[in-house]
Amino acid sequence: MTKGHVAATAPIRIEVEAGKSYFWCACGLSSKQPFCDGSHKGSEFAPVKWTAEESAAKFFCACKQTDGEPFCDGSHKALSAGT
Repeated sequence: MTKGHVAATAPIRIEVEAGKSYFWCACGLSSKQPFCDGSHKGSEFAPVKWTAEESAAKFFCACKQTDGEPFCDGSHKALSAGT
């Protein structure tokens, strides 16, 4: 699968609400990072729906290189190191 554009090189901490659905931007072009604003339209990308089971702080991926969509898996560390 193709990875999206790098929107940032660090995850974004979000306080999520139990039972609420979130739509993570996979393309990296959204102006509402880390969430979708429809910028992917006409591309191969689609937002990733995730529903919170409990209220808590979550770290959403902003580099769009994660294999753990929609959450950060540390992939941004390789980008920051220039590799």
